[in-house]
Amino acid sequence: MTSDLAGAAGAATPGVPRADPHLGPGFRAFWAGETVSVFCREIGVLALPVVAVVLLHASSFEVGVLNAATTAAFLLVGLPAGAWVDRWLKRRVMIAADLVRVAASLVIPVLWLSDHLAMWHLYAVAAVIGVATVFFDVAYQSYVPFLVPSAQVPRANSRLEGTAQIAHIAGPAVGGLLLKVVSAPLLILADGVGYAASALLLTRVHDREVPTSPEDHEPLRRAIPEGLRFVLGHDLLRRIVGSTAIGNLGNTMIFTLMPVLFLRELALEPWVMGAVFGVGAAGGVVGALLAARLGRLVGEGTLIPLSTVAIALGVVIWPVAPMLPLWLALVLMVASEFLLSFAILAYNITQVSMRQRVCPPRLLGRMNASARFVVWGVMPIASLLAGVLAEGIGLVPTLWVGVVLSVVAIAPVWFSPLLGMRRLPSGSTDDA
Repeated sequence: MTSDLAGAAGAATPGVPRADPHLGPGFRAFWAGETVSVFCREIGVLALPVVAVVLLHASSFEVGVLNAATTAAFLLVGLPAGAWVDRWLKRRVMIAADLVRVAASLVIPVLWLSDHLAMWHLYAVAAVIGVATVFFDVAYQSYVPFLVPSAQVPRANSRLEGTAQIAHIAGPAVGGLLLKVVSAPLLILADGVGYAASALLLTRVHDREVPTSPEDHEPLRRAIPEGLRFVLGHDLLRRIVGSTAIGNLGNTMIFTLMPVLFLRELALEPWVMGAVFGVGAAGGVVGALLAARLGRLVGEGTLIPLSTVAIALGVVIWPVAPMLPLWLALVLMVASEFLLSFAILAYNITQVSMRQRVCPPRLLGRMNASARFVVWGVMPIASLLAGVLAEGIGLVPTLWVGVVLSVVAIAPVWFSPLLGMRRLPSGSTDDA
């Protein structure tokens, strides 16, 4: 499960940005840019493993290395990135990160057209985009409170998450269909289009953020631990981050091997993989619409451990799929993706808005970077572990290891004050 966005469902349909007197034009431009960017990224993300598995005949280990390269930056530069983002204007950080990603996304098509593309090129491009994504994501998660009033943060995050889920549905489906007529390396150009659109629309955003004074900048050796101390010192955040990290360890092992499962073990066409992910992602839209109501029904705190149970149930189908008739496996994989998308949205919709509300503004970048360092830092480790285990003990046993870890991830939040909690805390002070 990724610790990304959160919010509360509103009456408006989340798929189409529309006027909201409480959110303002700056947020709407930001929202539109992120919507286009996520849609295009979903098209391009599907193409990268197809290039590796189908065109370059990557082994399971090489697929693991590729996925590790994509997320390694969260482990390597995630903590200092948070301290730097707290010093810089976040909108400028996001624009710069988008432009770096535009340039990197052009490399693979150019190398393929010149007949020089190799696996190490994929690793390098994934690593560069990963570093830029660290800075973009830390700034992104810290930016919403500077765009809208504090009371509107959940609503703003809900709009962002709702449209992201629409993109998660449409992007893989469109990408899968395009792969029937466009070569996978060329389809990666969609990434660049999305990043360029995001950068362009960010130039139209106006916010309330002001530059911090250089005199207020602490040395990195003191600034970085402050964010970690806030996360680890807050009982609920510590439990949520622990659960998310264990869940990401297991789920990343599973999803790293998805292209191998679809394209090699089940011998399916790439467009089928895109269709399964696209249709299943509809669960995320339902999650964005119903998460707030579910929170009121069962309690905001209780919704978090219940979501982890649903996520564990959702991943069980993946190691079972190769043993089923193909038609039944496809039906259950779509159902699994639907449940996973729904549960992850319910989880993130609740906990990230709480993080944004309880954290002092001066610590937002470091808090988010510290959380990402832990919960995304395990992902390159999980990817490498998946590749090594798949080569050593086989694909299906490795998928079962991921399922076990997803079950273990339930414990930190189930055996906690979250279970039975009606409302999560809000409010922050600079001394928090």
